[in-house]
Parts: sequence; C-alpha cells; structure tokens
Amino acid sequence: MQIIRVAGAVAAIVLWSVRLSAQTPIGIFESQTDVGRVSSPGSASYDSIAQHYQIAGAGQNMWGDHDDFHFVWKRMTGNFILSMRARFVSAGGDPHRKIGWTIRPSLETSAPHVTAAIHGNGLVSFQFRRAAGRITEEQKSPDSLPNPDVEIQLERRDGVYLMSVARFGDTLVTQRLSGISLPDTVYVGLFVCAHNDNATERAEFSNVRVIRPAKADLVPYRDYLGSNLEILDVETGNATIVHRYRGSFQAPNWTPDGKALIYAQEGRLYRFDLATRGASVINTGFATRNNNDHVLSFDGRMLGISNHVPADSGVSIVFTLPATGGTPKRITEKGPSYLHGWSPDGRWLVFIGERNGEFDVYKIPATGGDEIRLTSAPGLDDGAEFTPDGKYIYFNSARTGRMQIWRMRPDGSGQQQITNDKFNNWFPHISPDGKRIVFISFPLDVAADDHPFYKHVMLRIIPIGGGPSRVVAYVYGGQGTLNVPSWSPDGKRLAFVSNSAIP
Repeated sequence: MQIIRVAGAVAAIVLWSVRLSAQTPIGIFESQTDVGRVSSPGSASYDSIAQHYQIAGAGQNMWGDHDDFHFVWKRMTGNFILSMRARFVSAGGDPHRKIGWTIRPSLETSAPHVTAAIHGNGLVSFQFRRAAGRITEEQKSPDSLPNPDVEIQLERRDGVYLMSVARFGDTLVTQRLSGISLPDTVYVGLFVCAHNDNATERAEFSNVRVIRPAKADLVPYRDYLGSNLEILDVETGNATIVHRYRGSFQAPNWTPDGKALIYAQEGRLYRFDLATRGASVINTGFATRNNNDHVLSFDGRMLGISNHVPADSGVSIVFTLPATGGTPKRITEKGPSYLHGWSPDGRWLVFIGERNGEFDVYKIPATGGDEIRLTSAPGLDDGAEFTPDGKYIYFNSARTGRMQIWRMRPDGSGQQQITNDKFNNWFPHISPDGKRIVFISFPLDVAADDHPFYKHVMLRIIPIGGGPSRVVAYVYGGQGTLNVPSWSPDGKRLAFVSNSAIP
C-alpha cells in the first residue's frame, strides 16, 4: 500500500482506512476509491435517469511499476464483458491522461492488472502488468480515436482478455491478450487518471454494462440468461435499461400510441407500460405457447401472433386477435408459419413459412385464405416487413451465402439486394417515416442461416435504399433482441433486448 502523507503516518493510515470502508454503491458499482498517491481526492456520481457516470480523478500516471488514479469498482468472478461509451468532459489536459476499464486483483498501487485505456490524444492502449511491482506493458490499438465518444469493451473469457474499440458508430476492432494470470475474484470498473497530479480530469461514461455471459455448457432453448429491456435514443446512441428479468423475454414491439411495449415471455405476451414501468399479461386465450414473432397492425388495433399448436405437431401457426386481448383467430392452415408483418392498410399479413424443407416469404389475407408464395430462391428467407407506404416488402435472405437485407414489391417482383458486407444481417425494420432501416448484425462465426442467443451483435442503421451503415448499439444478445418492429412512433427511439446472467 502506498500511504498518502497528510499530517503524519498515523493520520494518513486513518484517512486511507476511511476511504476503503465507506463503500457507498454508485449505480451498478459497489464503491469508489483513490488508488495510489493523489493530491486531490477523486469523486463519482451517477445520473439514474440518463444512466450516466461522471468520474473525476487526479494521479500522476498508470504506468511503470505502480498506478495512481480514481477507481469506481465492483468485485466479480468468472467470465465477464465490460462495455461502455466514454468521453473526456474537461478540455485540454495532458495528452496521456487516461480513462477506461481496468481489472485488478486488489486496490494496491502496484497490483497486476489488465486495462483498456483511452488516452487524451486518441491513443487506445491495452495495458497490463504481469505481476505486482513489474513494469507495465502495452499493445497499442492500430487506430487513433479522438475524443469524444469512444466505444470500448474489455472481456475476460476463460483466462484470455480481449479489448474491442471503435469510434461510436463504427464496427469494433478486437485485440487479444493471453498469458496474464489474475485470480478468479477481481475488482473491475471505470477509472480516471489525470497523468498530472496537480490536475483533476473529468470523464463521462454512458451505456455502461457489466455482463455475465453464457457458460459454455448452456443448452440453447433450454437454459436462458436474464433479459434487459432497453430503449435507445437513435440520434445520441444513449441506451437505458427500463426493465430486467432473471429469465427470458424477447422481441419488444412498440405500440403506435407510444405508451407501451409488447414482448414475449415464456409463451405469453406482456404489455409493458412505459409510464408506470409495470408489465401485465395480455389475454391470448388458448394461445399460451407463443414464440417471439408477434406484430401489431399499423393502426394498433390488432395483434398477430405465432403460436405453437399441439394439435399440429407443435408447429407455429399464425393467429390474430384484438391488441387488448381476446380469442385468437387462426389465419394460416399450414405450419410452421412465423408472422413478421402487416400491410399498412391491414389487408395482408406477411410471414415466413417452411414448406417442403424451404423457408420462404409468404403473404395471406389478414382474414384468412390462400397463402401466396413470394420468394423461391434457394436459401433461408426471413424477417419480412412492409414499408409504411406499402410499396415494398423488406426481408433478409441467405441466398448469396451470407445473410443480407433484400427488398421486393408486394407481389414478389423486383427482388433486390440492399446490403452486401462482412456480417450476417437479420430482421430489417423500417422507420415510421420510411427513410431508414435498422437491423441486427451477427459476426461471421455464426452460420448465415442461424440467429442464436448470446452473441456479440450490433444494431445498425442504413438509408432505406441502402448505403453506408452506422452502428447505434453494441449488444450482447441475438435471438430475441430485435426480431419484430421496434421503432417508436416518432422514429426517435428503438426498443431492444440485451442479455446477461442476473444474480
């Protein structure tokens, strides 16, 4: 321990003891402390509405054989993912002032550590000390990311550490670090170091997530992580968690009046009131085995659902009912059928049907009748949705080898590829003004025809006719994150689900 000299050794030890014992929770963190020698005590505050952290810290450096900084922390074991968006608040300052994530076995100044640090000059550095008192080493990120708003993630995965960084809106670049031995129980958290002990630097951290990922032996569709219902401001990129559940809920659908979200949870549908933050079950009668493919009509009066029917060998069948609840009316005779969209005039439903081993886009009158096949190319098609003007149906298709976004006319003609990139892109959702598309992107280590739970995914936005993409959320999720139309009626926000084990 490095003692801070105040008025003699005894007084200094008492002051240090007070700093460690006054453990007041700050947001999701257990406490805060100054590590090492600092001339001015650091501080931290939490805005529970915006879910932002403001942290101030002094300290000469985080380098060499010891570190001096302000630390907001919690203790964790096992694997975890630390994710946040960071920016310096104070202008100027030393080019090597630092903010970011750090992982340490203790609060000692010379402790070993693994740190993801953003420097004042834009350098992003993967810093680490192999043993107590050893000299700090680093791996520099290949890209300079000037303030403000850098997305930075630090992950521990079975003893390997990964740092992923990007200017917010860009895709992440990942570096890997192995051969560092830290104990199972560690302190993890946010830090600020001024790199000048006569100064105090301030930083703001948003979208802060401490994620407990799925274990390797988790069995899909039997074992589930907890669920976070998040609301994202599309322009600022700020996301807030409005509801949590230790089990699985999926696919939030925004009501046209803007007052509620509808999501699927363990076979039933729930209405989440945004004003009261309370959830209530929707009466769907006999349909109690609903999957996450549910859609509201454009006027908000009707709800379409996809329910697994025991009498039909348990396959998914499309039904409709009043949005306030009631007795479902069967629409599709054949299954499996998974609903994805209504036409703006309410006359048609579009769904994905598996027929003879092929998944294609179909449409059917909303009152029931003959289904009409719209796609026939080899490869999985999914996620069909009408544009608000009714002129196009957007969908995702793996026909070219990767899952990409496509569109076609409502009669199936004019099929056109919209995206062509290195990701697998699923579930295009059109903004209410018809100008933008949001979709979820899976990495290429996920098969093109799969959209599993519990992966590192991104929510991205492109213009309606295609063009450059912008990342609006970096998410640990996947299946159930963005399966259904999730735009707010004013087109300013998105609802989605992220995942983490919840103690």
